[in-house]
Amino acid sequence: MKALMKLSRLTLLVFTLILTSCSDDDDNSTPVVPSSNIVEAAIATADLSSLVSALQKADESADNDLVSALSGDGPFTVFAPTNAAFAGLFAQLDGFDSLDDFSTQELQNLLATILTYHVISGTGALSSDLSDGQTLTTLQGGTLDVSTQGGVFIGDATDVDAEVTTANVETTNGVVHIINKVLLPQPILDELADIILIPITDLALGNENLQSLVAALTAANGDLPTVLRGDGPFTVLAPSDDAFTTFLDGAELGDIPVDVLTNVLLNHVISGELMAADLIALGSGYTNTLATGAGDENISIFFDTADGVVFNAASTVETPNVKALNGVVHVVDAVIDIPNIVDHALANPALTSLVAALTDGGNTTFTDLLSNDEEVFTVFAPVNDAFGAFTNPNSNDINDILSNHVIVGAAAFSSGLTNSYVNTAAEFATDENLSLYINTDDGVTLNGISNVAIADIVASNGVIHAVDVVIDLPTVVTFATANPNFDSLVAALTTEGQPDFVTTLQGNGPFTVFAPTNDAFQALLDSNDMWNGLPDIDSGLLTSVLQHHVISGANIRSGDLTPNGDTVTPATLEGDSFTITLPGTDGNIANVTDGAGNMGIGIDAVDVQAVNGVIHVLDAVLLPDTTN
Repeated sequence: MKALMKLSRLTLLVFTLILTSCSDDDDNSTPVVPSSNIVEAAIATADLSSLVSALQKADESADNDLVSALSGDGPFTVFAPTNAAFAGLFAQLDGFDSLDDFSTQELQNLLATILTYHVISGTGALSSDLSDGQTLTTLQGGTLDVSTQGGVFIGDATDVDAEVTTANVETTNGVVHIINKVLLPQPILDELADIILIPITDLALGNENLQSLVAALTAANGDLPTVLRGDGPFTVLAPSDDAFTTFLDGAELGDIPVDVLTNVLLNHVISGELMAADLIALGSGYTNTLATGAGDENISIFFDTADGVVFNAASTVETPNVKALNGVVHVVDAVIDIPNIVDHALANPALTSLVAALTDGGNTTFTDLLSNDEEVFTVFAPVNDAFGAFTNPNSNDINDILSNHVIVGAAAFSSGLTNSYVNTAAEFATDENLSLYINTDDGVTLNGISNVAIADIVASNGVIHAVDVVIDLPTVVTFATANPNFDSLVAALTTEGQPDFVTTLQGNGPFTVFAPTNDAFQALLDSNDMWNGLPDIDSGLLTSVLQHHVISGANIRSGDLTPNGDTVTPATLEGDSFTITLPGTDGNIANVTDGAGNMGIGIDAVDVQAVNGVIHVLDAVLLPDTTN
């Protein structure tokens, strides 16, 4: 093409920045005379390669010959956008990724209109020739406004000025000023109105159906209009004016506390760009908004695309995929309030069995409790399949089972979970809450049977973890088998020749079990060279040892021990008692003197409460008095 042929004949010259004034103490210095014209200088400047390519692309139309024009006598003043400025233009034009997308003569002529808007013909104006408030008429025919407040800025038909980043680059046919933005004249804004993307805030300002949203953004804390003009990308669920009218229900916007309004608005903003097709491809699930809930974590929002795109079962997308410069807007038909735990449970169709169980027979105990925003909770929520598989083999009260899935007073997020015991809302007796064992060795497993399938569903008053198995009320055997630190104890209890300890300890009880750890059993084995493992211990002796760790008919908790003194236990299943001294020494919660008189045995953990008894953890195996 003609433009490319002309460019190929140009010699690449070194682009020299010319200083037009001499130093006061160097009166004999000679100004450097420029040797390249505007086009040649642009070719030699790496950061103007996109401008050169734009001139070439415009000249592919038979109507244009910009390269020749800017290589002519001039003089010209050219405001030259950098490569980054052109990248910003492509981001602003929906469907345009590069200059290659200007593929028709019509588009190439539009590009020429943009480029000639950067050229002032008939003068080579240095920055010293520009004045604050000056108006420049461009080769395109439109005007540019000059501001010299805090630098040199060039205003076009948009709301954002270009800044001169390198001024006064002199050439043989004019002056170039390098700028950080592609300038756009009004005819281009009119012509490309349907594809020029604008920031989310400006999009809302221009939409007559989103004026309540604009008013709310302005009234909120944190200068949200500026935030939503930022880089993003954001996905904004924009409630219509009708949605706000319903939400306010006759109240005024000013009646809502500003902090509450701000968090509600942030609950409509998702970091990242999610188009409707992205959500539909996922089907349903959770993402997080910029609102904050329990633990200052970002609130979760549930989307379901089974019938349109619906958020939190409350707000349906009316107009999807309104593209913005910094993300995408979906207009929705309802304001999405901050969800509490009950709201989340109601929104997710995979938790309908849980909701039915919680509200069976008009029961409001759980919904009232879990709607309380003055308390925080962790809820392990069984999914529908979990309820479908649950047969309640022990005929436990369903309300007790449900309580066993709730931790009151703490929002336990997955990032903070460790192998540990926590207390649930279920009780053995008044103020004696059942324990729950959490294991994080491979995912998150509860009481050895239930795995967290979806973690960290954040609500205003806590967090939900969806689980795959209903967590029945635990027995002391449940805790022994769930905690890998008791593997040796379980092996001992089930060693061939032993009584059926498992069946016994799954009975009604109550039992108080003092449970030695694996290290405790290993220390016992190491103390006798004849014992290479549990089967080597005399069966009768092993039975006596194990029975010496179990008290039947009593649920003895740490609070039942004598403070600052000795407590002699009731007789164990073996027949002997032992003594517990509170407090302990050497970091022990309490010390134990066993039936054989061995002292200093440490209790490391207390009050692991089951439905049929309680467990305390020992650092050594208790030995009975074998002389009796």
